[in-house]
Amino acid sequence: MAGLPELAVFDLDYTLWPFWVDTHVDPPFHKRSDGTVQDRRGQTIQLYPEVPEVLERFRSLGVPVAAASRTGEIKGAKQLLELFDLVRYFVHQEIYPGSKVTHFERLQQKTGVPFSQMIFFDDEMRNIVDVSKLGVTCIHVQNGMNLQTLTQGLETFTKAQARP
Repeated sequence: MAGLPELAVFDLDYTLWPFWVDTHVDPPFHKRSDGTVQDRRGQTIQLYPEVPEVLERFRSLGVPVAAASRTGEIKGAKQLLELFDLVRYFVHQEIYPGSKVTHFERLQQKTGVPFSQMIFFDDEMRNIVDVSKLGVTCIHVQNGMNLQTLTQGLETFTKAQARP
């Protein structure tokens, strides 16, 4: 489909799930027999409700997906991606502290996808500001990732591509 990004990149904290993995929850995490994910204290942890649909939509469109997170709780973040069964959607994971610009430079090196062909969803304006300077289409996620934000993001990306 014309006008689609070649790579969709997602922040994790407050973008895919409603907490900071390094401060608000207590790893390690586990999945109970009923499918709920809990932290070490037995607190139930959930994704934003439409996140699996959003990732599935990108898969059905043939757009690869990557994670870019600055969390210091690298192991916990990766564990949650596995427990929520999201790891199957992510072709690359850049999960470590530091500037998101570094995450994107590494994604660009690994994938060969130009910055102009990437779309990035994040809840923090400072990351949006930094990454947009690279030429990436950045979408500010206000209340967790959902299908409406996905649709708006793809429209924004298409418009950005139409600009000379």
